[in-house]
Formats: sequence, C-alpha cells, structure tokens
Amino acid sequence: MDKNIPICDFCGVQDNEKNPVISGDKSSICKVCAKSAYDIIVGHQNDESDTLVKMDKSNNVQVKKEQKILTPKELKAILDEYVIGQDKAKKVLSVAVYNHYKRVFQSSAHKDDTELTKANVLLIGPTGSGKTLLAQTIAKYLDVPFAIADATSLTEARYVGDDVENIVTRLIQAADGDVKKAETGIIFIDEVDKVARMSENRSITRDVSGEGVQKALLKIIEGSSINVPPKGGRKHPNGEAISIDTTNILFICGGAFDGLKDIISKREGGNTLGFNQDKKTKKEQEGLIESVEADDIMKYGLIPELIGRLHMITTLQEIDEEAMIHILTEPKNALTKQYKKLFSMDNVNLKFDKASLKEVASKAVLRKTGARGLRAILEDVMLDVMYELPEYSNKTVTITKDVINKTKKPKVA
Repeated sequence: MDKNIPICDFCGVQDNEKNPVISGDKSSICKVCAKSAYDIIVGHQNDESDTLVKMDKSNNVQVKKEQKILTPKELKAILDEYVIGQDKAKKVLSVAVYNHYKRVFQSSAHKDDTELTKANVLLIGPTGSGKTLLAQTIAKYLDVPFAIADATSLTEARYVGDDVENIVTRLIQAADGDVKKAETGIIFIDEVDKVARMSENRSITRDVSGEGVQKALLKIIEGSSINVPPKGGRKHPNGEAISIDTTNILFICGGAFDGLKDIISKREGGNTLGFNQDKKTKKEQEGLIESVEADDIMKYGLIPELIGRLHMITTLQEIDEEAMIHILTEPKNALTKQYKKLFSMDNVNLKFDKASLKEVASKAVLRKTGARGLRAILEDVMLDVMYELPEYSNKTVTITKDVINKTKKPKVA
C-alpha cells in the first residue's frame, strides 16, 4: 500500500477517481462517507422539526421543544387574507385556537394544580358566509391535521349511514396514519343544525338522525379515548380498531340555523301585538343573530349537553353586495385572480371592469347562496370565453357588464 495515497479514516478506502478522499490536518474522509454524514445530519434536523425534540447537551437526553404558536393577532391577519369581513368570528376563532394550542404544546412547561380544558367553537351563519373557509384556512397555517364532516350524513350507531366515530377516522387519514399527530388536529363538523330535534319535546321513539346523533357526538367532542375503524365504515366486533384520545382535538361546529332569528325575536318581544309598536328595520333584523344565547339554540333543537360542550359561540353575517365585490378581488385566492392566472397560462391578459364585478355581486346576492354563488355565476359566464381562449393569445380580454348578462362578447384588444 502506497503511504502517499490518502486513506479514509472512517471506512479505510484508498483515494480513487470514483471515490476521492479529502485530507485535512489530522484526518481524511472519502466522498461516500462525507455524503453519508451529510444525510445523517440533514435527516436528524428534519426529525427534530417533525417530532419537536432537541438534545439537552448537559445530560444528553431528548427534551420536548416548544412549538412556536401564532398569536391571536397573527392568526386573524392570516384569516384576513382569505376571508372578507366577519371580524367578530375571526377574533373568536383566533383566540380559541391560540388558547387551545397553548394548552396542547406548552402545558408541560407550566405544571400546577390548574387543569386547562379546551374550548370548542360553534359558528352560526348563513350558507356561503365563510364558516368552512375560516376553519380550513386556520388549519392550513397551523400545519395540523384537519378533517371536515357533514353532520347530515351521520346517524346513530346501528343505523344506515356514517358512524360518528368515522369523523375521527378521517382526521387520522389526514394525518397520514399518525395517531399522535391526529390527536392535536382540528375537526370541523358542518351542518350541525341539521341534526336538531324537530321540537323541544323529547320524543319517546328513537330519533335516528337527530337527537341520537347529538348524543353520539358528546363523547368525542368532550374528550375521551375511543376505538375507530382504520379505514372508516362500520365497526365489527372482531375487526381491528385504532385507539385515539380526542381530548386535545379541537372541534369547530358550523350551521346556518335557519329560523333562529324568529326564536330570538320572540325572546326579545319582537312579536308583541298592539298599537305604536316599533317595527324593526332590516338592519336590526339582520343584527338579531348577534344576540343569540344558549337557550335560543336549545329551543332550536340542540340538546343542552351538546351546547354545553361548544363553549364559544359566534355568528357570521350575511354577505352584502359590497363585501361580494371585495371577495371577488381581494383575497389571495380570489376568483378574479384565479381566472387571470388561467388566462396568463395562454399568454392572455384578463381584465374585469368595475361594472362587471358589481353585476356578478348583485346576481350572487339575489341567489342567497353567499360567496359560493360567485363561482357558479362566473363559471357559467366564462365558459364561452374559456372555450375560445387559445385564439386570444398575446391579447387583452376585458369582461364587461354585458358579458355577465350574456348580451355581448368580451372586448378583445
């Protein structure tokens, strides 16, 4: 062996063209070993960020690292980028999420006799007001597993439909099978008002889709260890099951609660008879929902036990025409921005004039489907334009009010 040829101090290989050896003052390392060392270091750093641990140099023990938690103002600023208006709901949701994740990730650093309990949230607002978008956005930026369930598909155990436990299965699937990660996730249950009892009087018969579902939800919302089927579907006595603790899962429930304003109005004396009674203005009637109380929701048909587990109740207002225009243009994922990006892929510059945006907003308000109506209107209007899009390459296409009303073609220059 030639003593002048460098030798790797780690694997003993000699310097060669395929695997050169780099020599320092007191040691040498080959290309293969250097790459392996790099992979080990980078992999270790990734593991640190994933598992939230760090090495304590004093005793060489792994210690849980605190995760950076966004403040309520930071969370609301994120929501402002995607949801127009609804400031009260944003604040309530931001505070609820902030407190919840302080409890989950920092409780170990502040141990005493005081036990922190989670505060689940109930969002009440008309369809298309942004309930689902609020929950989706906040979950996305927290980088936690998020699952959406529709309460209308849920039924009491032993009946046709989805078991309530399947909601948690979806969260585990969203966490790529990581149960520990799923145990700190967020579950959004939409259309929760659709499982309300039909009347205040308890029925002596079994209520398959109403009160029975509410009772089944109590256990998982409050927090308990439950067994769920790994792939959803019905549980079988001899089938495998996954055990998961829902104590640290934040539940956000949402619903339109049509007719709730009438219940609030009756409570506040809105239906009193006689002369000289002041009739509420349209704005006052719309503002009634903000004065909702737990008793009103109970009269609507949710059982007291479920209401008691939804500690923070907030309302969302119906979106007016002005807000619709802002929704079309301002959020990061605004529809007009999405269409402009699609057009730019074909080297076409797309423009919407102010009158066209106002017309789209006006039509959406008439449909009474909230922000969801905006996409349906634009998809219908833009169909013919998109069909001829490749022919407009290197040109500017302007959408006008007449295009929205389908009386003229867009301006092309």
